[in-house]
Amino acid sequence: MDFSQNVSFLISLPIFLMAVVIHECAHGWVAYRCGDPTAKMLGRLTLNPFAHIDPLGTILFPLLLIVLHSPFVFGWARPVPVNFSNLRHYKRDMVIVGMAGPVSNILIAIIGAIIIRLMSIPAYTVGGLVLEFIVVINLLLAVFNLVPVPPLDGSRVVSGLLPREYAEYYNKLEPFGIFILIGLLALGLIDKVILPIVSFLSSLLLGVMI
Repeated sequence: MDFSQNVSFLISLPIFLMAVVIHECAHGWVAYRCGDPTAKMLGRLTLNPFAHIDPLGTILFPLLLIVLHSPFVFGWARPVPVNFSNLRHYKRDMVIVGMAGPVSNILIAIIGAIIIRLMSIPAYTVGGLVLEFIVVINLLLAVFNLVPVPPLDGSRVVSGLLPREYAEYYNKLEPFGIFILIGLLALGLIDKVILPIVSFLSSLLLGVMI
């Protein structure tokens, strides 16, 4: 990494950690509101990052992206436990709980963009750079997690929308999900699919393309 990359990494790391923590808390809080107290009982409705760190998604996966020379480094936290059988409306609430994490990140991105616009913060200042990272990282996390590959949130949404018999077959992909995901990343999932979507969304929020 050159100096600018080191600075970007140091700025993005705490923003990424907070983004994934809020993401997982949103899952747990919405599940609790829908009838499942599992996350609350296990102490996972907390903003303490140590309660959410996942060795694979928070450490190894970002390192893999660095090795693959990804323009962005991101991943996921330890999934908040949800007992879907406790949900009041199983299929509907599965979709709502699955969407909660990405929606929370999109809301944070919107708030960051509103602050930039209302306060007219220049992009070349430290404050402007931090807020821009908040917007982009949260959009990346939201879009990435909506990829319909287990264990990502998009798979929960798809499973909730599919008829039960098809959902059962689809859910059997979960043990192989991480390998499918690594294969898709190697084939350009980030550059060809995720980044164009994030670039479009960031242009709507910030008025500039990333």
